Amino acid sequence: MQAEDLDRVTRASLRTLPDGLAELVARHLAAAALVLPDDPALALAHTQAASRRAGRVAVVREAVGVAAYAAGDYRLALTELRAAARISGSSEYLPMMADCERGLGNPEKALALAGSPEAASLDRAGKVELLIVAAGARRDLGQADAAVLTLQVPALRSRASGEWLARLRYAYADALLEVGRTREARAWFERAAEVDPEGATDAVERRDELDGFTFADEASDADEAQRRRPGGGPPGGRGAGTRIAR
Repeated sequence: MQAEDLDRVTRASLRTLPDGLAELVARHLAAAALVLPDDPALALAHTQAASRRAGRVAVVREAVGVAAYAAGDYRLALTELRAAARISGSSEYLPMMADCERGLGNPEKALALAGSPEAASLDRAGKVELLIVAAGARRDLGQADAAVLTLQVPALRSRASGEWLARLRYAYADALLEVGRTREARAWFERAAEVDPEGATDAVERRDELDGFTFADEASDADEAQRRRPGGGPPGGRGAGTRIAR
């Protein structure tokens, strides 16, 4: 792997390092990005190697946090994302941090992050991801109806495009299904599928299941783990702004 395999923003963030060190750190981050979808543990090892050499760079700590999250080590992920936020002053890590709290069995702390003043500074996609996590926290607390209400926002009917909209509609459909509103859930799975041409969600399959179809489970163990991860997978599929996921 070469430093050139990283995106431009990440490479720029490493310019404060000596040239040789920057190259080595960049190569670890590029390798982590490559293997993250299939081998989160190896990605975590690469990011930790980068962090041992450049632990004061926000994007490096972010990379460790994202890899730890993907590997299911929510405590480490939360620690690293907090460090990245402290160094950078950015709030973009909030959705993943909140989801880490859910993974650690702390839904109340997830809701506190969702309601924090810092959440107001997130972009639209980030706010939606945090909303999805908050709804998941409500479900963790046995508040299924409150989860539905949490997701009843005007953005559901947005005419915009983007993975965030598919994820919002999908989460709403899933919440409706949990409270027994099957007909409405089917309609929202359909609407999620309409704005999800890349198949970021399995909205089509969920819709067809409700229509009475059955499908052979062809998902890999990694796919299944991804679906069951707190919040329905990494928030937004964006890695909460992570550079290694781009």
